[in-house]
Amino acid sequence: MKKAGETYFIFCYLLFSLGISNVSCQNKKSNPIVLRYDSLYKEKTITLTPFDSTLIAGFYKKYPNLSPYKKQAVIIYQQQQYNYIWYDGNGIKETSAVLWNKINNLPDEGIAVSVPYKTVFDNKYSKKTTAPDIELELGLTSYYLFYVDKVFHGIDIAKSRELGWYLPRNKPTYLNYLDSLLVENKSEDVKHLLPQYYKLRDILKRYRELDKKGGWDKIVVEPKFKSLKPGDTSAVIIQIRSRLFLEGDLARDSKDSIYDEELKTGLLSFESRNGFKEDEVILPKHIAEMNVPIGDRIKTIMLNMERCRWISNGLSSSKEFIVINIPSFQLTFFKDKKPALVSKVVVGKVMHETVIFSGRMSYIVFCPYWNVPNSILKKEILPALRRNKNYLRNHHMEWYNGGIRQKPGTDNSLGLIKFLFPNSNNIYLHDTPSKNLFKEETRAFSHGCIRLEKPVELANLILKNDPNWNSEKIDQAMHTYKESWYTLKTKIPVYIGYFTAWVDNQGKINFYKDIYKNDERLMNVLAKD
Repeated sequence: MKKAGETYFIFCYLLFSLGISNVSCQNKKSNPIVLRYDSLYKEKTITLTPFDSTLIAGFYKKYPNLSPYKKQAVIIYQQQQYNYIWYDGNGIKETSAVLWNKINNLPDEGIAVSVPYKTVFDNKYSKKTTAPDIELELGLTSYYLFYVDKVFHGIDIAKSRELGWYLPRNKPTYLNYLDSLLVENKSEDVKHLLPQYYKLRDILKRYRELDKKGGWDKIVVEPKFKSLKPGDTSAVIIQIRSRLFLEGDLARDSKDSIYDEELKTGLLSFESRNGFKEDEVILPKHIAEMNVPIGDRIKTIMLNMERCRWISNGLSSSKEFIVINIPSFQLTFFKDKKPALVSKVVVGKVMHETVIFSGRMSYIVFCPYWNVPNSILKKEILPALRRNKNYLRNHHMEWYNGGIRQKPGTDNSLGLIKFLFPNSNNIYLHDTPSKNLFKEETRAFSHGCIRLEKPVELANLILKNDPNWNSEKIDQAMHTYKESWYTLKTKIPVYIGYFTAWVDNQGKINFYKDIYKNDERLMNVLAKD
């Protein structure tokens, strides 16, 4: 009977406590969160109310290295009416651990920066007091902004433009990322970046693990080494076999010194991934590429993860679009998000770099004239004309409107078709009579425009659903020797980018020569940052 009475008393006490707490909430204009700890004999209540907005200025004065994020922090808290973001009715939120884990693992994102005041906030975070700590609250918000800035945005737009990157970049959207972190997904990544970024991140992890195990040894060859071919026997082959196994080009390391079919398969894979023509003969240039230190490969992956931050995840939103990667000398035409055509291209020489930018293909020109640019006219054509008065006639050229143009035909420098996406750089895609250049490994020969290995195939794909065209009409238009323009019914986005590391659809990492030395310039910028 006594136990029953005590139970009834406790039950009434808890109801009374809940009632008092609810009344206190309703009477507060700020709608505070009430933290309540009930027991049989006492109750401790902590009320979480909006904080004083003036505390933000004091925080950034105390921690000046975080001050670049003050403006965005103020905007966020204004929208939150200065309520705590990282605390709720149970104390510090579980999602703070997600953020803290991300901050502690920035190297996994290819970020090599020190986190400001990390030791200070490590200490504060480890305590995790129930009562809100305003410095930890503002510190977490600053770290969130720091993380988004470094991982999702990268270096600022002005700096990327100084590096010659004119592809459009999205403006920072800090609040969208915050919603994702706090609401949409607490345990896994919400993929805000280009899918390629996450592929490179996985590869980075694998290469770092390999690096911790010692990476790969340098392949040592005699100074007079010339080549190795199938059937040869050499101690060098044992080294090559080990090297190809470590990077995944060989499924196993047999440690055999004979150049067999298994090694040949691994070599062809390596050559394909590193921008070489597939050749069964092992040459000094292949050994040199195998001897690139793993640390350099890791840096290259990190640099290209940075470039991925500069491209909108909405890149592939168009039904059709064209991507050209300068270092790989390759064009890919996507239809319905799948590659419909992959073609070799020739890009600008080092002295005439192809610009990194985007446009919208609007016209196809059949049997085009080539209007010689003034730079080429002054530096090449006029000096040649002074040496040979018949130069124009020999090259099917003529004076036109004070300049010089080349007449349509098979000898025309633009070939029989060109694809225009109007831009201030005067860059376009075109056919070429110099088909032999597509056999070269390094295809940087043009004055900036992009020459196509498969222009006819591209034209047929672009005009496939246009009732005005078929393959016969396209071929006829290309051989009339009279220039004609056609306006596309739907403009096609064209993206010209620069990636020296790229993960293909099979999950293999491909490395390309840094032909314009852009990696070096970007590395210097990141080092200063």
